[in-house]
Amino acid sequence: MSNYNPQEALKQYRKLGIESEVSNASPHRLIQLLFEGALGRLAAAQGALQRGDLAIKGENLSKAIGIIAGLRSSLDMDAGDLSENLDKLYEYMNFRLLEASTQNDGDKIAEVIQLLKTLKSGWDEINPQ
Repeated sequence: MSNYNPQEALKQYRKLGIESEVSNASPHRLIQLLFEGALGRLAAAQGALQRGDLAIKGENLSKAIGIIAGLRSSLDMDAGDLSENLDKLYEYMNFRLLEASTQNDGDKIAEVIQLLKTLKSGWDEINPQ
């Protein structure tokens, strides 16, 4: 009989894998990880909303809002119009997610998912070298 919970061990392994990836990641890859994290949290929030699990929905939306705030804070505001426009877009996304949370509106979550996918797609096309 084992003293280990296999689910907890798997969770810790994944956590260590992500921490390892983050510590070795380029700045470009870190932004990709933030996009991936936000999209994963939003997908989980949508699923929780569909199941009627409002606590999990709120938890995942809160984490997604935090990740988007991280993307926003990473902008170089001295870089010009693009940074200013992204700042406004991230602000809009967080506003929509707050509305989605209070109104239990999956369409608003889907809207932000589409916006993030578009940004991620563009970011993925950038050659970091």
